[in-house]
Amino acid sequence: MGEVYRAHDSRLKRDVAIKVLPAALALDPERMARFEREARLLPSLDHPNIGAIYVLEESNGTRSLVLALIEGPTLADHIAAGPIPLEEAIHIAQQIAEALEYAHDRGVIHRDLKPANVKITPEGAVKVLDFGLAKALTGESDAALPCELKPPDH
Repeated sequence: MGEVYRAHDSRLKRDVAIKVLPAALALDPERMARFEREARLLPSLDHPNIGAIYVLEESNGTRSLVLALIEGPTLADHIAAGPIPLEEAIHIAQQIAEALEYAHDRGVIHRDLKPANVKITPEGAVKVLDFGLAKALTGESDAALPCELKPPDH
């Protein structure tokens, strides 16, 4: 949904990822709501297998997320390169599961988990990214919950 750029934070002397909405999407209230939802949810998910957010910035009417820069290929790239050995696949799956369990324990459902939203660092650490479609279960109306998570009718 957003465009992601590599940038350098000159104040803190670190490389970061800047995620912005293209101008056409920024005018769409639903897209902007998804973008802002990601900005609100990510700070609550401080986990080694979830990409971190540093800040939500606004400049000249353009909102951007400043995120941790995660080096390495996406899981989609890794899969496209050929078969993944079983032990490595299990290690990747375990890290994804740990990230999702952590988010779920905090009432956050990702809702857009796919290989393109998972990066693998050169050290082999897995980072789940792009919580733009995520839903926070706490404080959401029942209508906003996915069907399988709605409370039973009594």
